[in-house]
Amino acid sequence: QVQLVESGGGLVQAGGSLRLSCAASLRTFSNYNMGWFRQAPGKERELVATISWSGGTTYYADSVKGRFTISRDNAKNTVALQMNSLKPEDTAVYYCAGRRSINSSTRTYEYDYWGQGTQVTVSS
Repeated sequence: QVQLVESGGGLVQAGGSLRLSCAASLRTFSNYNMGWFRQAPGKERELVATISWSGGTTYYADSVKGRFTISRDNAKNTVALQMNSLKPEDTAVYYCAGRRSINSSTRTYEYDYWGQGTQVTVSS
């Protein structure tokens, strides 16, 4: 059974940092493109960042570019999201997702597996 388990969420003041981690039980983790998405109350789920199977290619939403960094460790089956200079508008539930494809995607519906989400709250 495939599982993606996020951790690292919490409450932080504006300007602070958090590091999210996702542990994957995917058998061939290195074959998966991974992504972080987020969903704020009353809003649609949106892309935050993606990383290719090798880690060589990354993509960031404009709203987080320069502040967030996605990374992966294929030996440990983990993907991380380092979030710096957090803003109140970053408040959301953050989801880790996996896509079994050699091609990256920014589309939510093209991801095959999802974690349960972790809450990130940024106070002003």
